[in-house]
Amino acid sequence: MADILTPDLCVIGAGSGGLAVAELARAYGASVVLVEKGTLGGNALNTGAVPAKALAAAAAHARNVRDGGQFGVTVEEARVNFRRVHDHIEQVIAALSPASAVSRLGALGIDVVKGTARFINRRAVVVGDTEIRARRFVIATGARSVVPAIAGVDGVPYFTADTILDNTRKLTHLVVIGTGAIAIELAQAYARLGTEVTVIGSGAFLPGLDPELAAVALKRVAEEGVRLVPNAAVTAIQSRSMGIGVAVHDGETDLLLDASHILIAGERIPNLDGLDLAKAGIRLEKSRPAFLQLTAGLRTTNAHVYAVGDVVGSQSVPAAMGQAEAVVRSAVLGALARPSGLVPRLVSTDPAIAEIGLTETTARTKHGVSFRVTRWAFADNDQARAARQTYGLAKLVTDRSGRIIGAGVVGAGASELVALFSLAMSAGMKAGDLASLTVPYPSVAEIAVRLGAEFRRGELQSPLVKYWAALTRLLG
Repeated sequence: MADILTPDLCVIGAGSGGLAVAELARAYGASVVLVEKGTLGGNALNTGAVPAKALAAAAAHARNVRDGGQFGVTVEEARVNFRRVHDHIEQVIAALSPASAVSRLGALGIDVVKGTARFINRRAVVVGDTEIRARRFVIATGARSVVPAIAGVDGVPYFTADTILDNTRKLTHLVVIGTGAIAIELAQAYARLGTEVTVIGSGAFLPGLDPELAAVALKRVAEEGVRLVPNAAVTAIQSRSMGIGVAVHDGETDLLLDASHILIAGERIPNLDGLDLAKAGIRLEKSRPAFLQLTAGLRTTNAHVYAVGDVVGSQSVPAAMGQAEAVVRSAVLGALARPSGLVPRLVSTDPAIAEIGLTETTARTKHGVSFRVTRWAFADNDQARAARQTYGLAKLVTDRSGRIIGAGVVGAGASELVALFSLAMSAGMKAGDLASLTVPYPSVAEIAVRLGAEFRRGELQSPLVKYWAALTRLLG
């Protein structure tokens, strides 16, 4: 006879979003069952952000060895042991895994059920011999890489963004297919570790980011030896006795690359297979049939079922955390809630790119000409000069009143600097207020102060301010 569980909340998927939902719901006193068919911790911990950052850290050390001469420090050429690089990645994952262990979750009062969940009606799922009849459900099953329909791709071995971090060998020539952050981050890391890397993109690289900031990072990636081929198509992949042939058309010419390995790091789609969504009355979008049809509060077409994380297309741990809070407030507390749109975006290239709020491009679409952009170069920052990290730029986007509506940084410490801008935006600060901050010297944080002062200087030079100053002098 099947076990029957009747919790307040059933969360399907134990990645960043699912874990956040489960823990927050328990904090509010709800009974929670968490279902996971794979490894607890999800993509971010096991195959995504955490191991990718660990790989990038190893690659940065290799780069630092090569660049030591400019500081007067010279050593032998960096020697990379990919097995030990992989061990480093595994050690980082292992150190963080206890936070999502069954024992810890059990101590919090969360019941973990291992297996694959599928809906049997609008109010229940089954996992093996266990039936779960919950008041509310949350789908947090993540996303997976899509393998493009390229002639010959099924005839060769290839990595995806979910599998390449398991690699333990040096790659001779890695051909990366993709335009987004994952493709560029992994390409730069492998190039720093001594691999020849070519990236083929169907459009411009790093789409959706501020083009000015993206251009700075892409220039550095190219300078480090990564061959970038934008606006091109891989037309065929050929298995050879020695390596792999990759046929590319860039709109004008045909290229034939000799690759040792291929990384497919393009589109990702939600993991929804096997859930039997139709039995629960959960519909998909008509324009994007791989995605769930959701309200602004992340509720599906079944009022008892919500979704968070990569499965809704967020692909960001901060976004998933914000979604989790909104969903728990709605599903557990009955409050009308929707996730905040003020979520930082990070690309872990070197230099890194971090953004929050509107970019210059999106501000132009939303505000027309009624916005202002203020910039400050890393080359004018003393800390950046001391560390020889002058390759960078910070910019603020403000509305007509001077309120900060967006910020972006490309450079060393980008994520920490954008965290400061995030706080300023949450507090409703105006750009000029940043000039009053007191920060350590020297520090990258000084860039925020300089941006505030630069904004004030621009205000003083505006025709309206000059008019009132002249009028005051005349009347005074």
